[in-house]
Amino acid sequence: MKRIISNFTQNPKNDILSGLTVALALVPEAVAFSFVAGIDPLVGLYGAFMMGLITALFGGRPGMISGATGAMAVVMVHMIQKGNEVGIGLETPVENLGLQWLFITLLIVGGIQVLAGIFKMGKFVRLIPHPVMMGFVNGLAIVIFLSQLGLFKEKINGHMQWLQGGELWTMVGLVGLTMAIMYILPKITKKMPAALTAIIVVASITIFGNIDVNTVGSFIIEGGGNGLQGTLPVFHTQLFSFIHTLDGHWGLIVSTAFILAAVGLIESLMTLNLIDELTETRGSGNRECVAQGGANILNGLFGGMGGCAMIGQSLINVESGGRGRLSGIVAAVALLCFILFGATLIEQIPLAALVGVMFMVVIGTFAWSSFRILHKIPKSDAIVLIAVSAITVWKDLAIAVIAGVIISALVFAWKNAKMIRARKRIKEDGTKVYEIWGPLFFGSAQVFSSKFDAKNDPDKIEIDFIESKVNDHSGIEAVWNITNKYLELGKDIKLTHLSPDCISLLLKADPKFENIIERSIDDPRYYVVTDMVDAEV
Repeated sequence: MKRIISNFTQNPKNDILSGLTVALALVPEAVAFSFVAGIDPLVGLYGAFMMGLITALFGGRPGMISGATGAMAVVMVHMIQKGNEVGIGLETPVENLGLQWLFITLLIVGGIQVLAGIFKMGKFVRLIPHPVMMGFVNGLAIVIFLSQLGLFKEKINGHMQWLQGGELWTMVGLVGLTMAIMYILPKITKKMPAALTAIIVVASITIFGNIDVNTVGSFIIEGGGNGLQGTLPVFHTQLFSFIHTLDGHWGLIVSTAFILAAVGLIESLMTLNLIDELTETRGSGNRECVAQGGANILNGLFGGMGGCAMIGQSLINVESGGRGRLSGIVAAVALLCFILFGATLIEQIPLAALVGVMFMVVIGTFAWSSFRILHKIPKSDAIVLIAVSAITVWKDLAIAVIAGVIISALVFAWKNAKMIRARKRIKEDGTKVYEIWGPLFFGSAQVFSSKFDAKNDPDKIEIDFIESKVNDHSGIEAVWNITNKYLELGKDIKLTHLSPDCISLLLKADPKFENIIERSIDDPRYYVVTDMVDAEV
């Protein structure tokens, strides 16, 4: 009980102040990510509130902030657009059907993430190599940057065209001013949130200077909306009445759900690891999976955008002193207050300010050190880093990370496949000993088999595994095949110095191994780190 209370009120003053700072920074980003997804900004704000509150209460990492994110927003775009097209073509047209599809998809996303936590899949993020992580953040930064370029366009005669002349230069100037404030202000003082300060300054210039620019309100109106309605989220009782519109489109929904779930979990668990390192404490990946899944289900039922952990806001929170769950709760509740009482102010925010904020997020997210280390790291790691970044832009984050892990695993397997060695010696009684060194698995099985000369070897053979280990079925088959060759030639063969788990593996595959395995008191013993490292906190 004492530990639970400490998680919530570790340092009330710091948690409350940092939570308010994070809430102020969440507003512009939630709105900006809504633009990325092509949905009403209020949906993004609702999503940030519900995601932030549930993960703060029940998540696996006190002090980590969750909300609407660009990583998930870019995945939603195609499905939302497709849903809107289908809605227009129905016998009874449905406006914004893509948004309803998103809510249904979030129910599936939440279910997948909850199951991932129940089956303790959160620990697998620790298998992601560092080059994959660097490629991940680089690709994410590039995707967010490209998505912002669309806000430099306007609809003319039903077609999107780039801004021209004075409009373009005004937009560029305001974006540059926003970025300059966010860059310079932290060097002067860190008591004021740079993102919010920049937005207030730029908004004040456009409002009091009577400068005609695109704003959040004009963007919503041009998109067919009626502006921000500052009310509490309500349960979407009509949500399930749209399920019939998914006939023939379930493949798109399910595939998008799996991608969103994977992207959300990957980004959240990577953020959790980062906060673990900064705070020198340990979070629970599995608990975070369950909490995030529950939050996404809630978003689907109450009309939120959904989301995951936010790297930028989490860093702001930790660096501002927010280490307990109270900081995340304060951030979420404060954000709801902004929605209820500050809607008219949000509508006056110029798009240029939001673009500037997102460009700074891009600059902060991109791992610039990757350029410096590319020629210093192994070529295989450099290839993985570049490949993950490229695939992220070409496809999506989940596919990129999975591809990066597969490439890294294959490189690792190839390197270890070449490590298998067989030292040979003859005992005084004439027994030929093959001392095996290196891991025996699918990659090294063929090389292992080539080390033996069954026809020309003496009648007594000993294969010594004191410096080797049989790891998989391919290794078992290799051992059994070479053993059979000697037995068919009428020769005596023994397998020595096998570890207990190797013996168990071989006997389980074929009890006949019992007759050729020789046990001794100096057999090797291997102790493996277990799931204890992933104990819940």
